Amino acid sequence: MACTTILVGKNASYDGSTLVARNHDSNSGEFMPQKFVVVKPEEQPRTYRSFISKVEIDLPDNPMRYTAVPNAIDDVGIWAGCGINEKNIAMTATETITSNERVQGADPLVENGIGEEDITTLVLPYINSAREGVLRLGELLEKYGTYEMNGIAFQDIDEIWWLETIGGHHWIARRVPDNAYVVMPNQQGIDEFDLDDAFGEKKEHLCSVDLREFIANNHLDLSIKRELTDNELDYLHKKDKKKMNELFNARFAFGSDADSDHTYNTPRAWVIQRYLNRDGELWEGHAFATKPSDNDLEWAREPDRKITIEDIKYLLSNHYQGTEYDPYGKYGDDSKRGMYRPIGINRNNFLGITQIRPYMPKEIRSLQWLTFGSNIFNAIVPFYININTTPDYMANTTAKISTDSYYWHNRLIAALADAHFSDCSSHIERYQNSVQSKAHYIINKFDAEFESNKITNDRLVSFSEKANAEMTAMLETETIDLLDKVLYTASCNMKNGFNRSDA
Repeated sequence: MACTTILVGKNASYDGSTLVARNHDSNSGEFMPQKFVVVKPEEQPRTYRSFISKVEIDLPDNPMRYTAVPNAIDDVGIWAGCGINEKNIAMTATETITSNERVQGADPLVENGIGEEDITTLVLPYINSAREGVLRLGELLEKYGTYEMNGIAFQDIDEIWWLETIGGHHWIARRVPDNAYVVMPNQQGIDEFDLDDAFGEKKEHLCSVDLREFIANNHLDLSIKRELTDNELDYLHKKDKKKMNELFNARFAFGSDADSDHTYNTPRAWVIQRYLNRDGELWEGHAFATKPSDNDLEWAREPDRKITIEDIKYLLSNHYQGTEYDPYGKYGDDSKRGMYRPIGINRNNFLGITQIRPYMPKEIRSLQWLTFGSNIFNAIVPFYININTTPDYMANTTAKISTDSYYWHNRLIAALADAHFSDCSSHIERYQNSVQSKAHYIINKFDAEFESNKITNDRLVSFSEKANAEMTAMLETETIDLLDKVLYTASCNMKNGFNRSDA
């Protein structure tokens, strides 16, 4: 399984934006070239047919324009990845998640249902809020079912919702607290879930219509209701700790606790939370310190400080640097090096961060930050989304390797730099700092131009495309320069080198 997701509530982000970020990774030994596109209403199908499951679904006649990051090679379906529609509503699709035998025995997966390939196309063009996205996808799941377990994020200017599928037809969704962040690493993640709210006011929790009966009839609630000890209360750091102990635990009921989780999934959540909450007693040297293999990390945490775009990029590129688990590390126990699945991995296909900025006019409120390839070696830049076309460098990816494509540029850089990591790491770090600094500068410049020149709707598309073109030109120039440096370093370090210049 693949992908890692980070969700940041508006009061936990550096500028009051809601932030949703997801790595799209492919399976081991596979690489899926990606491209950045915009889908106009006339290009949206009115009857959708899934490539994988062959299910056919009639779609509404009023789709909105939306951005997407689909597969560049159209041989296994669309896989639209993530995007933002013209109403400034964003979503991801999807984080593959785990389940257990009791759930799948009670509600088997549906071979001709919907899945990751389909979800963005079926939902994003038709929703006007994050909550509306949850409800539309929930209806589709209940009607058509799904052939896989997935987690999907929905985002608007005020809210982020996270939906998890349960078996073939059931689902739950929880609103991300405004002052918190969430990490999702290919594992069913929602822990405490308030069923009373989900079947009552629906303020923070939503679910499929018969979830209570489904849980009861299949004996899925594994919670033991008891008073927590003082030590447990101190460790959990929760404001309403006793109440939290009384809530239904969805992770126990619907999720997994397999050996593979503890090398593949939980360490990724552990290393991100360790970075964003730096109280040492949480992670080491304390009786209740959390380990990478622990399965009870909180779903949502309040960070020590507000979270930036750069934090998210760093974390979704993480390879356990600063720990003995770093595959590139040079200290600690060699037997532990590379024992956990990195977040920044060779088979990252793209990283998308959708940012919805409450302080900007609605025409330029949303930014879609994007990068392709292995995150350890790339840099991320933002794009305006009110556009009719995307820049060639981001959109012209094909199956043929080409240095006219950002995806292939990064794949070449990563393969060269990985083998010479120590010698190339300074080139990569300077590249990332330069690109992301210039990206902020370009967006600040165009934001100011929009407001000072009072750009009208008839000029909005050309304005946005001009900004995106300048952003892309900068990225291409910097990336070509990095390839030159990395290629030179790798060439000098070839094993057939022989230094005798004075011969």
